Amino acid sequence: MNVILVPASLDDQTFEQVLDQLAPLPPDARILLDARNTTWASPYGLTALLTLAQTRAQKPQFMPPTRDDTSSYWSRANFFRYAEDLFEIVGTVPFQRPERDSRTLLEITPVSRSDDVHTVVERIKDKAASILTQNLHLESRAVMGFAMALSEACQNIVEHAGRGGWVAVQNYNYRKRMGRHVVQIAVCDAGVGIRQSLESGNRRPLTDRWDDGVALESAVIQGTSRFPDFGRGQGFKGIRGYLRKWKGKLAVRSGSARVAEVPSWDDDVPRRDHIAPMPGTQLFIMIPEEVDR
Repeated sequence: MNVILVPASLDDQTFEQVLDQLAPLPPDARILLDARNTTWASPYGLTALLTLAQTRAQKPQFMPPTRDDTSSYWSRANFFRYAEDLFEIVGTVPFQRPERDSRTLLEITPVSRSDDVHTVVERIKDKAASILTQNLHLESRAVMGFAMALSEACQNIVEHAGRGGWVAVQNYNYRKRMGRHVVQIAVCDAGVGIRQSLESGNRRPLTDRWDDGVALESAVIQGTSRFPDFGRGQGFKGIRGYLRKWKGKLAVRSGSARVAEVPSWDDDVPRRDHIAPMPGTQLFIMIPEEVDR
């Protein structure tokens, strides 16, 4: 059994530590994900863990966090609801309490059809309006763009993944880096990935250099779609335009590369190549509180 240690704080950056440990192992290797010492996880961290389980040839084992407040939050976020099918749980998980209103805008939710996308957007639209205007102090017209960004991000799963994925949205106080409220959207799938999606539609750019990084930049930055129809491939363009207006961040990971639209408040890098591979596409959006008020 290969033990993979889950970082104490699990987000889009530290999840790379999990993939680095997995990289030398074959897809059919037996693994145990040890999250006993994990004390915090972002929506990206939780949805990426579920996605990772879908990529393994054998069902992984999983050891939940030992801290009650951490495991209870994971339960409220619906993580264990789906993890029990994807992992062999080693240990006990908290009792699933009835759903109640919380800071979480949208608990982890599966997406596989267009109907799922509409359901996701409708479920959080009213609450998102309150969060964006009252907590983030954004203008009311930001709400429509938020719904569009969420819808486009989820629609990418339906059109390109080839299998279902996961979405989660949360509002919280990002004290660690910014000292202000943020809303984070995470959309992860274990499907074909962006490079293979473009190849399937014969939409590979005319270049001798073709890898996950070039494919990501082509799709996310240049708006290339696997569909030849005029106007397709506008999903990422729309998301990027919305996030620029509200000083948000977008990061998209696929295969062995990652590209990011980095706002002034963040120190991330625009592109990473030759990172530990992971099937599918994993998308991260963060919208910060407006402080110029």
